[in-house]
Amino acid sequence: MFQIKTYNAIAKAGLKKFNEEHYQLNQSETPDALLIRSHKITEEELPNSVLAIGRAGAGVNNVPVEACTEKGIVVFNTPGANANAVKELVLANLLLAARPILEGANWVKTVTGSNIEEIVEGEKKRFAGTELQDKKLGVIGLGAIGAMVANDAYRIGMNVVGYDPYVSVDTAWTISSRVKRALTIEEVLRTCDYITIHVPLLPQTKQLINHEKLALIKKEAVLLNFSRGELVDNKAVATALVDGHLKQYITDFADEQFIGNEKVLVLPHLGASTIEAEVNCAKMAARTLKYFLETGNIKRSVNFPTVEMDFQAPIRLALIHLNVPSMVGTMTIELANHGINIVNMINRSKGEHAYTLIDLEGTSADQLEKIVAKLKTVENIIKIRVLENQQPTF
Repeated sequence: MFQIKTYNAIAKAGLKKFNEEHYQLNQSETPDALLIRSHKITEEELPNSVLAIGRAGAGVNNVPVEACTEKGIVVFNTPGANANAVKELVLANLLLAARPILEGANWVKTVTGSNIEEIVEGEKKRFAGTELQDKKLGVIGLGAIGAMVANDAYRIGMNVVGYDPYVSVDTAWTISSRVKRALTIEEVLRTCDYITIHVPLLPQTKQLINHEKLALIKKEAVLLNFSRGELVDNKAVATALVDGHLKQYITDFADEQFIGNEKVLVLPHLGASTIEAEVNCAKMAARTLKYFLETGNIKRSVNFPTVEMDFQAPIRLALIHLNVPSMVGTMTIELANHGINIVNMINRSKGEHAYTLIDLEGTSADQLEKIVAKLKTVENIIKIRVLENQQPTF
């Protein structure tokens, strides 16, 4: 019986994935896994029992990933589950940037008198805007969201250029051939009328858009940030807006200095706030956790490599260890010394850590107990799990 501890309000459709026969929710203070949304996990909330954390969302800045890695805790996210929600919000705000729709609607609410129709008709020229067709959109970051934004912006008539030196092969296949590739971020900044950011928040991307980058940006361009607030240097943006170099900044992340600024449109972090996105994220996070807990396979992890191997043997060992020479050899020699036959195995590494799955057959309970005890004494092995091959429920 696996124990799952949840934080935040997880969509019921996701929680239903944990069948009562094999899972209990919030019944133990020593859970096997945590399922979270925006809750900020501290190291104190990570008992030794925790094997994995499922984040129902793409960002993991609320998870101490480095500490989890050191403890052998696999951290999962749900890339793409909320992509459509964010994409639609970005497209909506591109339209709001081109046409003063909000300003016009708010002004109409203030009109009084018996000739409202005449007043409105006479003043509509105050709210003339521009069209997005033939304007150039620069998409910085072509992950699940960025790729969708690029494709749909092209479909509404924009000229789209994308920049991402690390775009995955899977994502590359989904991007329209009409989306042009920029070789540098500077090319995007210098040539685009609208620029939207869709990169993860990492040490190397923090304040990606700063004074230096804004100095390159095309005059009167509009900047959109629906990824992470820290990707943008807000002071630099405020200065660019005052100087008239940047026309408008639209963001999903509130900052005190932007409140009341007519050149800034701030939304209350609405990116993934749709019923569909919350359900999709919860279901994906639940399936991913179950897949890992029941088979040891890793998919969509942010701190360990993708490792998938068909589970056909009676017993599987899942080992998290440091990525140092001779680890695989040490493990296989110990198994041979105990007379245990290896049916199949796989080893993958990511940075300083690695993950190994070893399938065994013809192993007695006594042999298994002895080999696990022996492997726990091997230097550089962080965590060992023994899994029995049962009917999967994921």
